[in-house]
Amino acid sequence: MKTINNTSLSINDEGKKVILHGWVQKKRNLGGLIFIDLRDRSGIIQLVATPDSSCYTMAESLKNEYVIKVEGVISKRQSANKNIKTGEIEVILDNVVILNTSKEIPFEISNDTTALEETRLKYRYLDLRRESLKNIMVLRHNITYAIREFLNNDDFLEIETPILCKSTPEGARDYLVPSRVNKGKFYALPQSPQLFKQLLMVGGMEKYFQIAKCFRDEDLRADRQPEFTQVDIEMSFVDEDDIMNLTERLVQYVFKKTINYDVKLPLLKMKYDDAIDLYGSDKPDLRFDMKIHDISKVFENTSFNLFKNILDNNGIINAIKVNNAADKYSRKGIDELTEYVKKYGAQGLAFLKISDEITGSIAKVLSEEEINNIKNILNTENNDLILIVADKTTVVKQSLGALRCKLAKDLNLIDKDDYKMLWVTDFPSFEYSEEENRFVSMHHPFTMPKDEDVDKLITDKANCYSKAYDIVINGYEAGGGSIRIHDQDIQRKMFEALELSDKQVEEKFGFFVEGLKYGTPPHGGLAFGLDRLVMLLAKTENIKDVIAFPKTQSASDLMSECPNVVDDKQLEELKIKIDKI
Repeated sequence: MKTINNTSLSINDEGKKVILHGWVQKKRNLGGLIFIDLRDRSGIIQLVATPDSSCYTMAESLKNEYVIKVEGVISKRQSANKNIKTGEIEVILDNVVILNTSKEIPFEISNDTTALEETRLKYRYLDLRRESLKNIMVLRHNITYAIREFLNNDDFLEIETPILCKSTPEGARDYLVPSRVNKGKFYALPQSPQLFKQLLMVGGMEKYFQIAKCFRDEDLRADRQPEFTQVDIEMSFVDEDDIMNLTERLVQYVFKKTINYDVKLPLLKMKYDDAIDLYGSDKPDLRFDMKIHDISKVFENTSFNLFKNILDNNGIINAIKVNNAADKYSRKGIDELTEYVKKYGAQGLAFLKISDEITGSIAKVLSEEEINNIKNILNTENNDLILIVADKTTVVKQSLGALRCKLAKDLNLIDKDDYKMLWVTDFPSFEYSEEENRFVSMHHPFTMPKDEDVDKLITDKANCYSKAYDIVINGYEAGGGSIRIHDQDIQRKMFEALELSDKQVEEKFGFFVEGLKYGTPPHGGLAFGLDRLVMLLAKTENIKDVIAFPKTQSASDLMSECPNVVDDKQLEELKIKIDKI
């Protein structure tokens, strides 16, 4: 059994005889001396084979990624290497045993590899040997360990919930699993343990958590995977503040324990409506200050027909100020920003450059009073750039919200070593679905409305708010949750508001609704996206970096070549026929 890690050795071990195991990272033959970089999970140590050594010939035969066992004596290096932890020492070899050889590798095992992502995913087991990726896997372990440690010390029980579940389509598409025993019927893989964790509260567990696998058949992006891991937490006899306080302490503990970062508590709280109004997003990035300003009133009596028509059609006019950036954007640069906001539905992007002489796309069509009012509202100085979108409210907020983040990245306004955290609270209970032509749950049908809004569930859905909250870190939703509905009457009213018939409720949630009838305690919880949390602490923007064996944007695994076809015999057992694709 391997007993020594490379980086556990230091100059204090000089003269000690050791047995080491690992992979050949690199071999160099310099004037008869053979130098070998031996890599194990802990790091690199240099090995030296001298011409008079009995293992010299064996050392000569080594190639990159051979797995070897070596014996030798720790010696002080003539010239230290400050770039590695073991840079003061080397091992003078007495014996080399090749445990396994390696084919020629398809890409170099190094942090600065130029291999395409597709190649690295195909050979993921090689990619995991790179130090940068290995360090993220270690960080992920440390984060999950710290979470378990904290919650265990707070009297939580870790309880597993089923992976094969009933399909309850009220969110993203389910992954379905056909049943061989029950022909024509299907399980669904859980999008979250939502119903089960609430039933655990019905079951009197009071404090539950789980590092849970979840599955959603939805379009992917840089921070989303079809299968992901969730830190699921549920508590009985609590209110919103109780859950937020616990979560803050958990976050503080994990950040300190894993990356030695001090999170200052309590975290800022911001209502959903204010987040949308000021930042155009329910997950605002507060590492830079570039708020959205409503300048609609400036144009109440405008003669500029474009703006006038938008206001007459219940649109709004908003602006952001980019400090000291007017000279950084040529007309070509503005055109690129215009194309960017069009991705979010905006028809265009107006701009003003502030100086002794105001210039810009709309400078000549605005009155002096209108320009002065804009300058006063935005508190401008010379060389500021004003960017304006006029359109429907959702388009204006989304496009400017995305634009402020793009500008911050382009202009290096973000301190990448800093973390800005906040709570976004008071989410709407419903959002209107154009596709379904009805109001649907913004979170899920079991989210408790605000006490003062219970009577609005049927009559005023657009102005009904819930006891829901998200924790946002650096512009990412790191976790979210809510107080749940424990009252049967309120739950019935919620189903009615969602236009679900008794039959639909029974088909989708029958077992759950039945459970609520047996003394359900007040309860609530929160779920962290573990992958996203690791991504934030690892300071990477690609979620594939924090998952050992991730899927591509098309939800496929290039290494194991799945999804793939199955044998006709398997399909026959399941009574499934595949139409021609």
